[in-house]
Amino acid sequence: MKTLAGKTVVVTGAGSGIGRSLAVQLAGKGARLALSDVNLDAVSETVALCGKAGAEAAPFTVDVADRDAVYAHAEDVRSRFGGANVIINNAGVSLSASIVDMTWDDFDWIMGIDFWGVAHGTKAFLPDLIASGDGHVVNVSSVFGLMSIPAQSAYNAAKFAVRGFTGSLRQEMISAGHNVGVTCVHPGGIKTGIVRNGRQSGEFAQDLKVKDDNFQKIAFTRPETAAKKIIKGIEKNKPKVLIGPDARLFDALPRLLGGRYQDVMARPMAAGQRIGQ
Repeated sequence: MKTLAGKTVVVTGAGSGIGRSLAVQLAGKGARLALSDVNLDAVSETVALCGKAGAEAAPFTVDVADRDAVYAHAEDVRSRFGGANVIINNAGVSLSASIVDMTWDDFDWIMGIDFWGVAHGTKAFLPDLIASGDGHVVNVSSVFGLMSIPAQSAYNAAKFAVRGFTGSLRQEMISAGHNVGVTCVHPGGIKTGIVRNGRQSGEFAQDLKVKDDNFQKIAFTRPETAAKKIIKGIEKNKPKVLIGPDARLFDALPRLLGGRYQDVMARPMAAGQRIGQ
C-alpha cells in the first residue's frame, strides 16, 4: 500500500491507547476513518481529534465479541464510506489468573474480545478489502503471542491464536493472488490502560491501581510510537511488527532456548506477576 491518503481505514478499540493514536496519525495521512469502541464517548473524542486534523471520521459503538454486531458494523461502513481498504483489529483486554483460579466466564470474556474479535473483524471486512484491489489486514497480537508466562494462560491462548490465524491469512492472500497485505503486530509493554481495565483473580489478584502504577513504570513504549510502527508496517507490508525492546526479547528467547525457556523463566515470571510487574 503506497499511500493511505483517501483510503478507508477501520480501527477497533479506537477510544484510547494504541487505537486512538493510530486514528490520529492516520488522519494526518489523509485516511478516511471508521472508528469503533464499546465506549461511544471515548471514540467520539477520538473522532473529534481526527476532525481537527481535517480527516473524515465517524464513530461507531461495537462489541467485537458480538459476531452479528461486527457484521452489522461492516454494513454500516459500506453505507457510510462505500467499503473499507484497511481493517486494524486492535481492541483487546487483559486477564491475570492461574488456570486453577480462572473462571470460565473470564476465559470466555477474553477469548471473545482478543481472539474472536480479531476473527470477526477479519471475516466481516475481508470481502471489501479483496474487492478494493489494495487492502490490508492488521491483527494485534502481543509479546504474549510469542512467549507464554504464568497467570496469562487465557491471554496467551488468545494472542497465540491471533498469531497463527494471521500467518495463515497472509499465506492465503498470497496464494490466491489477492492484493491484500497482512500484518501481525506484537506490542510489548505499552503505556495504555489495559492493566487497570483488565480482570484478575486468585493469587495473582491485587489492587489494580498499584498493579497499573507498576506496569506504567516498566512499560517501555508510548502509544504514539506503537501507532507509528504499525502504520509503517502497513506501508511496507511487513508480516510481523515487533514493538519495543521487550518485544524483541520475547521474540528471541524461545528461538534461543527452545521450549526450555519455560523452565528457566517460570519462577521469575510468576514472581513478577504476583507483585504486578
